[in-house]
Amino acid sequence: MDILHISTAGSVDDGKSTLIGRLLYDTRSITGDKLEAIEATSKRKGLDFTDLSLLTDGLIAEREQGITIDVAHIYFSTQKRKYIIADSPGHVEYTRNMITGASNASVSMILVDARKGVLEQTRRHFYIASLLRIRYVVICVNKMDLVNYDEQVFNEIKSAIQEIASRVGFEGQQLQFIPVAAKEGDNVVTASTHMPWYTGTNLLDFLEQCPVADYLATAPARFPVQYVIRPHSDEFHDFRGYAGKVVSGVFKKGDTVQVLPSGKTSVIRSIQVYDEETQQAAAPETAVITLNDEVDISRGNMLVKAGDHCPQLTELRATICWMEEQPMMAGKTFLLQHGVNRVKAKVTAVDTVLDIHSLETAEGKNSFALNDIGDIRLKLAKPVFADVYAENPENGSFILIDEFSNNTVAVGFVR
Repeated sequence: MDILHISTAGSVDDGKSTLIGRLLYDTRSITGDKLEAIEATSKRKGLDFTDLSLLTDGLIAEREQGITIDVAHIYFSTQKRKYIIADSPGHVEYTRNMITGASNASVSMILVDARKGVLEQTRRHFYIASLLRIRYVVICVNKMDLVNYDEQVFNEIKSAIQEIASRVGFEGQQLQFIPVAAKEGDNVVTASTHMPWYTGTNLLDFLEQCPVADYLATAPARFPVQYVIRPHSDEFHDFRGYAGKVVSGVFKKGDTVQVLPSGKTSVIRSIQVYDEETQQAAAPETAVITLNDEVDISRGNMLVKAGDHCPQLTELRATICWMEEQPMMAGKTFLLQHGVNRVKAKVTAVDTVLDIHSLETAEGKNSFALNDIGDIRLKLAKPVFADVYAENPENGSFILIDEFSNNTVAVGFVR
């Protein structure tokens, strides 16, 4: 049974937690004792209905304020597949949490309050979903019951999102619009009787039909070495294995591989996955690879297929989302973490900063404020082996770390 990873996003009070709670409730994914607990809590709060958002808002502060703060991972399953939902907060100051929750998603579920329409956070989250190349983006126009299930309201929001999609270069991704009323369950798991004008699929059916992306196996083969195994024992006197995770592509026994940065080549002698020798290792498996030749390889080196070009970058251009209260200025230095490699990096230029309201890029700026998105240039102390994010997302992203506080201050995508 495959697993579909979903991220949620949207603005404050648009009903993300309630929608997820409704999914869990209508798919019978809630245990009896937990349902009794949230029913009791709902009565204690003076509500005349069962507050399904309590199923996902786990922090005390979340329950007190009725908002989502942390990224909550929710697990449920149907007869067809398993699901993992990253329920991300809607407040603008928690945009960093949304990026974290969406980083491994195949589906982005963006909620829009039918009463409020498209807001700043809607634009921001849609842009991030486009930037992350999330394959399926479903726009759930929620709280349709509070606008009398008006078709015109739904169509206006749909048109506004479609205009945004055309402006941000939303290509190669599928966009779906579903009008829902999460509190009552309209179009969540069953079709709504209040919106006969909508003839499309309900949310669960849409999720059931989304194929799990298999792009990892078809992407260029990349194997960053995390550890060199040398037992130094009589039993394994000459054993030299290279342990790591296949971040993309497939490596097979007998493949000719090239070692970066040295450029030396050799042939794969054996592949072990979970203590068993196999004929191949595919992303995202962890494996131990041995080679026919004694090649100088250490942690941070990378194995690629011979003839399969992988850039060795000492300078790069990237799109970043800044996630720190203190502004980022051109000329500042950070630690850049790409896979197992951590190198010193200097921001040599700020090329553009996105205006989230107009979705246009402004040039001539030299700093980033909290949650700003834009393009910068970096100079690195030593090379990293990174692909362009659009061509290989698993090997084209990185984070920037403050040297002194050790805080993660930005997430970046190689252009």
